[in-house]
Amino acid sequence: MPRRQGYALLIALVAGTAVLATAVAFGTTLLSGPRAAPLPPAETQAAARNPIDPAASGGTWTATWTAAPVRAEPGTEDGLPGRTIRNVVHTSIGGSVARITLSNLFGTAPLVVDQAAVNTRPVTFKGAAAVTVAPGGRVVSDPVVVPVAPDSDLQVSFRTPQAGGPVTYHPHTHQTSYLIDERGTFSTPHWRYLTAVDVRSDRALGAVVAFGDSLTAGTGSTTDANARWTDVLADRLGGRYGVANAGISGNRVTGIGRGTGGQPGTDRLDRDALSVAGARTIVVALGINDVQQSPQETDPQRIVDGLRALTDRAHARGLKVVGATLTPFEGFRTWTPQRDAVRRAVNEQVRAGTVFDAYVDFDAAVRDPAAPNRILAAYDSGDHLHLNDDGYRALGDRLDLESLDRARAPRSDAL
Repeated sequence: MPRRQGYALLIALVAGTAVLATAVAFGTTLLSGPRAAPLPPAETQAAARNPIDPAASGGTWTATWTAAPVRAEPGTEDGLPGRTIRNVVHTSIGGSVARITLSNLFGTAPLVVDQAAVNTRPVTFKGAAAVTVAPGGRVVSDPVVVPVAPDSDLQVSFRTPQAGGPVTYHPHTHQTSYLIDERGTFSTPHWRYLTAVDVRSDRALGAVVAFGDSLTAGTGSTTDANARWTDVLADRLGGRYGVANAGISGNRVTGIGRGTGGQPGTDRLDRDALSVAGARTIVVALGINDVQQSPQETDPQRIVDGLRALTDRAHARGLKVVGATLTPFEGFRTWTPQRDAVRRAVNEQVRAGTVFDAYVDFDAAVRDPAAPNRILAAYDSGDHLHLNDDGYRALGDRLDLESLDRARAPRSDAL
């Protein structure tokens, strides 16, 4: 038997064993139905072992999906003991080998996971089925041989058998995930603990990281339609780059507002953007919450200085930075002429080419030509700040794909 056929047969046998093991551990259906009693720990670990060495496969690690950890989930002081968390995420690029990252960033007690799977393939951590993540820490799984299709939904499931909280989570996902306990399966709009899925890719040239606020997270878009501008960009890139969404609703460049926008961009840049697997270009789309969110920033130069500091830190890591202009928001409850003047002053410096390597004019993409301080009605989600699916498509279509291939674009280039 030729060696390649022998490897293929071995992988098929392993996949069949993994499917049977995970069907028992996580239930007989993917999205609903009761969960069967878990396998004994020794059997679970044996089923999860993978004799194939994924590290020997070709390609480099590149993010196909990410989510920035936002805060501790209210009401989860003891964690989610005895629950199975099934995060549904949407991929940008595909691969045959994957790994996951779990974060206990906001936890004050150890996070214990005793079973984990990507789709139906068991996941291990340093060879073991169970792992303990220290408070404030994170863990990256072993590579697992699993087919990951581009532009598709992927299920990452794991069980937390004992108390340990609060839960580190990302709300407002615009994606339906699931939480399973002895009562049944329940839908949830949150991603819990999971912050990254990476794949090995021979094709991808790296990852584009979208570092932004609710407009990057997709507020106003249709749930489960994957209509964020980052999804549109991923479709246009066609597998040449992974797209990692690091948007947080309410996020600011500097400082923390009265909302729930997580740590400011200047604090989370390294964790949520610069350390993303395969990161090559950062698209920074931050600043509108500094303008309109309480406490409002009245000096546009302080916002610009914060954006420029993000660029300098990315350059120190050899990454290119594309910055987005701030979109209109007249009609939103916090709009005033004075605040809009701050927005326009920031945009003026972005367009002058003094802040980023290049810029993408999100403002021009969605503003009403007849009333440029407002979003075009056809793109407005209804609150005059966030966009609908068509509006996000306009943003995703605005980025110049050729610019993402350049090692370094002149600062005056507009995208």
